[in-house]
Amino acid sequence: MKKNPLWALGYYLVVAVVLVYALVPLLYAVSTSMKDGNALFSTDILPSRLSFANYVSVIRDQPFATDLINSLVTASSVVVLSLGLSLLAAYALGRVQFRGRGTLMMTILAVSMFPQVAVLSGLFELVRWLGLYDRLGALVLSDLIFTLPFTVWILVTFMRDLPKELEEAALMDGVGVLTLIFRIFMPLLWPAVAATALLAFIAAWNEFLFALTFTLSSDERTVPVAIALITGSSSNELPWGDIMAASVMVTVPLVLLVLMFQRHIVSGLTAGAVKG
Repeated sequence: MKKNPLWALGYYLVVAVVLVYALVPLLYAVSTSMKDGNALFSTDILPSRLSFANYVSVIRDQPFATDLINSLVTASSVVVLSLGLSLLAAYALGRVQFRGRGTLMMTILAVSMFPQVAVLSGLFELVRWLGLYDRLGALVLSDLIFTLPFTVWILVTFMRDLPKELEEAALMDGVGVLTLIFRIFMPLLWPAVAATALLAFIAAWNEFLFALTFTLSSDERTVPVAIALITGSSSNELPWGDIMAASVMVTVPLVLLVLMFQRHIVSGLTAGAVKG
């Protein structure tokens, strides 16, 4: 069947609009981060002269390297804990029959529906009681509340589709449950694991409210809070170039991660869409 050229034209127009909408802000941030002086206030998309002074200023005048390490440690810890707990929970919810499983699944989903502000005061008291205030552990704990429901739901969907014969054969050979999950099932779940891991990493990397509330010292600060607190030499000065440079340094690694794992992300998020 021959495609209607008008439909094809409309499709490519929509794709072009989406690309412009998504890429122009990033291009503007990169361009502005490489300008200095009066060029910062020009409307040119491409700078007439490339300058890395803003990047040097961010690294030299701000503890931004420490902030990047803090964000990396926090986001990586959230991903590891989320995947470890989610795989165990997905096996129990997806492969084991027990009473109240549906209610438990809906309870897990309901947790993710609460806005961050609604649980902020309760989490603050819990963090203080655990002695985690102004520590990265407080951010890991709080981020898990919102990443776990998502990862559990995604992995349960894929765990249910794994062949039951594979599980029965492994159990007959004397394989333990943990070995079954992490050595046999996990390679088969790799597309879903890669997709959920990357999305959980992005969520933890970009989290702002908990990071602002539960950390106080600059040694425990993450990059979203660090960017918000960047100031110029005077109280009335907005260091626009430094802010853009810091934003690019935070955003580009995420873009590179998505590009590297895009095949796994697409296959992981769409694998269950064609199954009846």
